[in-house]
Amino acid sequence: MSTRTLHFTLLGIVLMSTGAVASPPPAAAVCVSCHGNDGQGAPNMAPMIAGLHPNYIADQLDHFSSGKRQDPMMKSMADGLTDPTARTQVIDYFATLPSQLLTHPEKRGADAAIYSQPRKLVYQGDWDRNIPACATCHGASGTGVAQFPRLAGQHADYLKKQLSAWKQGTRSGDHDAMMASIARQLTDDEISNLAFYFASLRY
Repeated sequence: MSTRTLHFTLLGIVLMSTGAVASPPPAAAVCVSCHGNDGQGAPNMAPMIAGLHPNYIADQLDHFSSGKRQDPMMKSMADGLTDPTARTQVIDYFATLPSQLLTHPEKRGADAAIYSQPRKLVYQGDWDRNIPACATCHGASGTGVAQFPRLAGQHADYLKKQLSAWKQGTRSGDHDAMMASIARQLTDDEISNLAFYFASLRY
């Protein structure tokens, strides 16, 4: 285990055990203006980033800078975090913030027959179109697994925007182009339904 990983793990344990939310580092001042001190973001403004894996956050900052993710505001924010120490402080701050806790996450295989179209995609996928279940990578009820980000409770407008960006080819950087290949198979209605389904999973 690297020193940075150990530091991140210990800090996360302290915050979760005390329920405390640390003050944001100076370099995160602009970030919290949209994402909030608690990292929960706001609809039609900024996504929830609290508790995301630090490597995932770091990768996304790189993607904004490189153009793999296209957002003029986030590009300027990412480009401004050039100091390695400040960058690490910002990443670790948001990564160690507590995310919403789902008390009864739904797991794959809980229902043999699923009739709700978005739930079917989430837990069973659609192998006729080579679409794996969302839960395969994103975990039970989309609570996130390591570098696969949390979807549960994320703002619907953000999820819809990102799925549409993958479908249209304006977002890239996903491992083996997995999300892009999946999104291209989804209809616009399916994208909307998935976005609202995951957004509804709160507590």
